[in-house]
Formats: sequence, structure tokens, C-alpha cells
Amino acid sequence: MKRIVLFAVLLTTTFGYAQSIVTYEKPPVFSECNSEDVNQLKSCFNFTLNTFIYENFKTPQIVLDESYKGEVQILFEVSREGEFKVIYSDAIYEELKAESQRVFDSLPKIKPATYNGNPTFVQYSISIAIPLTKPVRKIDSLEEINQLTKKDSLNATLSDEFDVLVEGLKPYEKLEYSSELNVPFTHSYYARFDAEMNAIGTNSHTAAKPFVYSDVARYYDIKAEKESLAKDTDSWLGRKLFNEHLVEVQGEDYWFTVDPILDLQVGKDSEADFSSTYNNTRGIYIQAGLGKRFNLTASVYESQGRFADYYNRYAESLKAYGPDPAIIPGRGIAKRFKDNSYDYPVAEAYLSYTPADFLNIQFGHGKNFIGDGYRSLLQSDVASPYPFLKLNATFWKLKYTSTWMWLKDVRDEVVVDDAFLTKYMANHYLSWNVSERLNLGLFESVMWADTNGRGFDVNYLNPIIFFRAIEFQTGQGAGNAILGLSSKYKWNNKVNLYGQFVLDEFSLADVKAGEKSWKNKFGFQVGAKYFNAFNVDDLLIQAEYNQVRPYTYSHNTQVLNYGHFNQPMAHLWGANFREFVLIGRYNYKRWFGDAKMIIGQRGLDYNTTDDSVSYGGDIYRDYNDRNANTGIEIGQGNKTNSFMAELQAGYLLNPETNLKMFANIIYRDFNPDAVNASTVRSGSVWFSLGFRTDLFNWYNDF
Repeated sequence: MKRIVLFAVLLTTTFGYAQSIVTYEKPPVFSECNSEDVNQLKSCFNFTLNTFIYENFKTPQIVLDESYKGEVQILFEVSREGEFKVIYSDAIYEELKAESQRVFDSLPKIKPATYNGNPTFVQYSISIAIPLTKPVRKIDSLEEINQLTKKDSLNATLSDEFDVLVEGLKPYEKLEYSSELNVPFTHSYYARFDAEMNAIGTNSHTAAKPFVYSDVARYYDIKAEKESLAKDTDSWLGRKLFNEHLVEVQGEDYWFTVDPILDLQVGKDSEADFSSTYNNTRGIYIQAGLGKRFNLTASVYESQGRFADYYNRYAESLKAYGPDPAIIPGRGIAKRFKDNSYDYPVAEAYLSYTPADFLNIQFGHGKNFIGDGYRSLLQSDVASPYPFLKLNATFWKLKYTSTWMWLKDVRDEVVVDDAFLTKYMANHYLSWNVSERLNLGLFESVMWADTNGRGFDVNYLNPIIFFRAIEFQTGQGAGNAILGLSSKYKWNNKVNLYGQFVLDEFSLADVKAGEKSWKNKFGFQVGAKYFNAFNVDDLLIQAEYNQVRPYTYSHNTQVLNYGHFNQPMAHLWGANFREFVLIGRYNYKRWFGDAKMIIGQRGLDYNTTDDSVSYGGDIYRDYNDRNANTGIEIGQGNKTNSFMAELQAGYLLNPETNLKMFANIIYRDFNPDAVNASTVRSGSVWFSLGFRTDLFNWYNDF
């Protein structure tokens, strides 16, 4: 039976006979609670509902006969009229679902919740323990305020103040899981709560990533998940190794955690002429909260590594201006370490401030992602981290995300006075839940550079402008604007369909001419997710198709391509490709397994003295250097077929820190029509195993 608890859309609570409610101005009120103080209404609501269920729930005979122990999970609503309505239920027996429905149908009509004095509907989730347990009322009490004792001596006062600070520490309550911090974005971990976030009837917005913990907590109890995975150990070492943060401190109005970061692995590549691959990452990860609305996190990595031969070749093809030999994909510039390894330090951090419930502001150095798929054609996390400012506004059925980024072009030909060229990117993404099943998203982005001392153009600072119009106003070639559309349809609670469409340039006249003009620069994505596939709990199957026409994301002003640190800001392959992705992910308690297969076709450049034109796959090349104006097709140029299969399995050592023990194997076949200095035919097997603090996505599928 599922261990996952579906959480509410507008209000977060868990009933398990030790529950709490995140309140609106006033929660729904049973008649038994009319005489209660307003501060005790949430406690009374919890207790009264649990008592009603305990007294009226009749455990089905089949459950008793089979001595079943577990739970029933229910997502329900209290309407504006005060009526209870079950939205979704989950249990191993259909009889338990039916009995739960009967009990909720028999609940009396109550006073509805109010917001600013007006009736409003609210949604909750509840977990009913089987066998039933009699509920116990928990009374919320005001916390006693410690006051410093006045002393005649200043030294004595200071000494007392320090003692009070120490004595004021509280048991750590895992406040990060209800905070405004981001849930570290990895496809593998997000799959754990993808089904709950996408249940029919929820008002979640799942494209703009990473998610904030407080948003996820409406639908999925990460804290309960972590606690359910805790090992039974009493020793300090056992708790820190398997269950807890290394340092966790909570005071009256602050908290923080400190953890080590590790990525220690060793492996073997069948193609490499060196003995082994390895990665040696050590670092520190800090999370903190100050008050209720201010959070921060920082991670610092020191790493040395040597990877599979194809990976090393790609890293060196990204080389920046200067003596350093490579850029590690998704991480940053790497110095030479010993003879054939790399040293690549990385630092990421951000501040998160929530001045109002509907608005979150983040400023930091990291990555962002837009989409419901494995790939994104709008904004991906495959490039190195960058400084950003992000605003998330959520209201009604809408979520609006504005992101401003400071990016770098690090190629030799654009460096000025030995300094990398700075360019800027601004994105808007509007997500609209059209119905309980359909979501639509509108995306626009503009890239511009510091031409004529322009710097950060204030024209793009307004979060609600239309970038294409501003691009015309600021002059031809001043910016590179891209438009996009995303969609998601919840076929049912097990199947979601999703897609993206990106438009870089479009000429209706050329489309009508039917000559396959180079100007028709666009791409699309279609995909599907199958949750709890084949009735296997926590098994996710995902299928996805992506294709992008040649010259998409490139520009006639070379620096205005859609890239950063010689890596694309959208799909890893740039443009001029088509691919099919099939992914399976499974979790059981602390065990996990992932399988991935990617079949693709790409059109690469020949890069020879006889043929040096651009065929549209390399977004860093000027599209005026193209091979033709018409007859442009996906796969043109040095047609390359690729196949990659990856299997990973492992064990989650510490749920609080996401420290994993894993084994990974990759088979890669890369088969271009023509072999040259920049395109090498390859067929390799790369096996590795190790320990990793899993905080970001590694992409090995070049």
C-alpha cells in the first residue's frame, strides 16, 4: 500500500491522531467547536473529525479476516457551504475506500472556512490508521516567554544572556520541509511525489522547477516520508549516518542545518586508455531559516575527477578562453589535475524571501528548469550555474514566474581584455490551470548583450512586458527573443500527457511556399507519464519525443545564441535533432532503481576544410553561415545516429541528506556518417559505483 500522503491544494494538514493544520484566517468549524477560542479551532476541528471517523467507521470484514494493518489516504474538500466532499481516496482494499466514502457522506454540514471574513472552500488530506486508534485531543498553548533576570553586573547580564540562548534551543522539527527553500531538483527524487502533485483536482503548477517545499507540502508530506524511512538506532553515530543532519539547530525564530557533501565513485570505461574513471567531491551544504519568511542555502564543492572517454572529449570541446582545458558539463571550468584528470570547484547559493503568501523572491547562483519532461525546450538545467533573480507569484489558478539571469560567453573570439563576455537573459512563464485536468503555459525569453555600454537593459526588468515588442523598440539585433507554449493534460490519476512548443523565428510566407525554409526555426516535445504503472506502487514509466529544427536558438549576432558557458540553455543537443526517451523509475523504502533509454538522430557539422558551413546543430555558430536557404531538414549535415541505455540501482543511506550508495552502467553507441577531429565514432560501456549526495542532475547523454 502507498506510504505517500496526498496533501491539500489550499491548506496543508495530516490527520493521524497527531496532526496540525496550517490555517486560513479561520478554519471550518464543527458545532462542537462553537464555544472554543479562535486559537483552538484548528485543534478542535482535527479532534472532532477524527472522533467522528473513529465512532462511525466500520472496518470491513475482509480487513479483519486478513488482520490488515495500514492506512487509508483521502483527499477531501470542505465547500463554501460547509459540506464534505471526497476528491480522491487510496487503499489496498476497495471495501476500505467504500467505507471511507460512506463515513464522509454522513458527516454533518458545518460552518465553512473563511478568508478575510468571506466563506471559502478548503482541501485537506487525511490518513486513517487501520486498525483504528482512538484520537487524543492536543491543545495548542501559548509558548512561555523567557525573560532575562536583571543583574547589577554587566558581565553577569551578558553571561545570563548566553545561557538563555543555549537554554532556548528546541528539539529540531525539520522545518525545512515546510519552508520557502527549494526542493533540490533531481528527476529521480521528484518522481517520488510527481503523482501526488498531478492528481486530478489539485491546483498545483509543476513546470517551473525547482519547487519550494511549502508548495509541495500541500500535496505530499516530505517530512513524513523521511520519518517513515528512519532506521531504529539509538547511537549518535547511527542517527547521524542514517537518519539526521550532521548539525541541526532550532531556536525561537531561527533554524539551520549543516551537512557534508560527498560524491565518491570509481569506475571503468571500455573505450578509455586509462585504468579507471573516478570522481572525488567533498563539500558542505547549509540550509537556514530566519523568522517565517526568510530562508537561505549554500553549497560549496571541491572536486577532482576523470570520466568516461566520450565525456572527457565533450568536456574539452567546451573549453573556455584561457589555459584551462575543459568545462565539466553542468558544473563549470575545470583546471588540469595530474596528467588526465580535472579539478572543478563549484559554489551555489541563494536567498529566498516570501513577503506575502502569494509571492516568493529568490536571488542567488544556481539553475532553473521549465517543463514537465525529462528534457526542456524552453529552459533547462544542463548548463553551468549562473547568477539569477527570480519572482514566483501564485494566485487563483495562475502561477507567474519571472527570471533574470547573468550569463557568460567564454569563447576565445568574443573575449575582450581577457574577460569573458557578459550577456543577459530574461524569462517570463505563465502557468494557467484551465480546469482540474488541463494546464497551459506561455513562455517568452529574450537574450541581449552589453552592446554600446547597454549593460542590464531596464526595458526588460518589468516582469509583465512582452519581450518581442521591446525587442523591436530597442533596435534590430538588440536581442534574441524566443516564444514557447507548454501544456499538460491529466488523463486520469495515473496518466499525464504533456508537451512543449518553442518558436525562435517563423515566416508564414516561407511555410506556405513549402520549400522547408531555414527561417522556420521551431521545435516540439510530446510526452506521457504513467504513475504507479501496472498497479505497482511507486513505479513511474515516462516516454518522451523531442525534435528541434536546424538553426533554432542560434542568432546572426553570434553572442545572442541561447547558451551559457558554451552549453545550451535548453536541450542538451542544441538543435537539428530528433530523439525518443524512455525512462522507468522505482522506489521501495530506501531502495531505488532507474532505467533510461535514448534513441536519437542529430545533424552535426563536418568542420573540414572542404565543408566548414553550419548545418544548424551548433547554436553557437552564426546562422548566416548556413548551408542553404531552403530544403532544410532535421538531420542534415553529418547525420549521426545515437543510442544510449543507462541502468542505476542503489540504496538511500540518509534520507535527510539524500546520501546514496549506487551502481551505474551506461552503454553508448554514437555513429556519425563521417568521422573528423570533432566527431568521433564511439561504442562504449561505462560502469561506476560509489556514494553521492544527490542534490542536482547529472546528464551523461551527450
